[in-house]
Amino acid sequence: MVRATMAKAKAQPAGGVYRVTEIIGTSSTSWEDAARNAVETAAKSLRDLRIAEVTKLDMKVEDGKVVAYRARVSLSFKYDA
Repeated sequence: MVRATMAKAKAQPAGGVYRVTEIIGTSSTSWEDAARNAVETAAKSLRDLRIAEVTKLDMKVEDGKVVAYRARVSLSFKYDA
């Protein structure tokens, strides 16, 4: 049964065209929320998102206090055929 499933997966055509774009999400509470905000906001206008990779984390500081967390995210999505 496992072999049949694997054979089907190999028989399907592989390929496609993907774009990787960089976005920045922000949050007043955490880097995790900042990354989530970035992806969820992008998902409203981009379809078929595939991979999100956090590439950089930083913070906005005002008067010696952290006021925002920022997550730079590389996001890939598939172009429609």
